[in-house]
Amino acid sequence: MPAEFPSVRPRRLRTTPAVRRLVAETRVHPAELILPAFVREDISEPNPIGSMPGVVQHTRDSLRRAAVEAAEAGVGGIMLFGLPELKDAVGSEGTNPDGILQRAIRDVVAEVGDELVVMADLCLDEFTDHGHCGVLAEDGSVDNDATLARYAEMAVVQAEAGVHMVGPSGMMDGQIGVIRRALEEAGHQDVAVLAYTAKYASALYGPFREAVNSSLKGDRKSYQQDPANAREALRELELDLAEGADLVMVKPAMLYLDVLRQVADRSPVPVAAYQISGEYAMVEAAAANGWIERERTILETLTSIRRAGAEQILTYWAVEAARMIG
Repeated sequence: MPAEFPSVRPRRLRTTPAVRRLVAETRVHPAELILPAFVREDISEPNPIGSMPGVVQHTRDSLRRAAVEAAEAGVGGIMLFGLPELKDAVGSEGTNPDGILQRAIRDVVAEVGDELVVMADLCLDEFTDHGHCGVLAEDGSVDNDATLARYAEMAVVQAEAGVHMVGPSGMMDGQIGVIRRALEEAGHQDVAVLAYTAKYASALYGPFREAVNSSLKGDRKSYQQDPANAREALRELELDLAEGADLVMVKPAMLYLDVLRQVADRSPVPVAAYQISGEYAMVEAAAANGWIERERTILETLTSIRRAGAEQILTYWAVEAARMIG
C-alpha cells in the first residue's frame, strides 16, 4: 500500500459479531418496551385483528395470560385499551367504575402486581358512538373544555382501579394539567402521567381503528398535529412539562424520528415513542410477501427509534422483541 494510505480503518470494529456487539452505540433493552393490548367486552375467545397479524382483541382471561407472558419476557409495561359493548355520545363506559377498561386494569394489576407498569389509554374514542376523542359541540366539532372534564373523571376512575400510569392521548389543550390536578385532589399523587405530547394526524392509524372497533366518521385533524409541523411539537412539549407530565411521547415513531430527536434533546423527563399499528402492519405485510427479513427488520426499526432518543417504546412486537434481544 502507498505510505500515505490512512492507518485508521473503521472496518476493524465491524469484523465479527462479537466486536460489533462490543462497540454498539445503541441498545434496546426489554425493560424499555411497552406492549399495547386491547381487551373487548363482548367476546368469549380472543379475536384476531385482520390488518395486524399476530395481534388480537383479548378477553379478560387472555389478557391476564398476555400480561404474565409480557412480565416473564422482561417487558417493562403494558398499555391497556378497552373496547366496550355499548357506546354513547359522551363515552360513558370510559368512566364507569365497572367498565371494561377498569375491570381490565384490576385484572392485570392483580395478575402481575408491580412486575409490569400497568398503563391505560385515557381517551374517549373507544367509548363514543361518533369515534372522536372528546365530547362534541352542537356544530359537530370537539369541545375541548367539556372534554377535559370527562378526562379528569376518567383519570380518577382509572386510578381507583389501580393503574400505575395514565396515557392521555386525545391532544386536548390543557389535558395534562387538568388530569394532574384531578389525580392530586383525589389522593392519587403517585399515579404518573405519560403525555402524548406530539401525536400526529397520521394516515397510518387504520389498523388501530379496526383493533378498537372505531366508530369514527371524518378525521381528527382539528386536534391532532399536522404532519408538516415539527416546531409545534416543541411548543406542546413546553406546555406538557409545565402542566406536570412525568413522561412525554411522540406518535407515530418511525415517520417522525426527526421530531423524536428534537423532543429528546430538550426534555428533562423520559421520552417515549409509539410504533403504531400502520408501522407494524407494513412490516408484517412486506415480510409475509418475502420482500424483507422479518426479525431483522423488527429489531432495526426498534433500534432506529431508540437511536433517535426514545427511552421507552410502545410496540406490538414487545414480547417477541424482548425474547429476541433478551
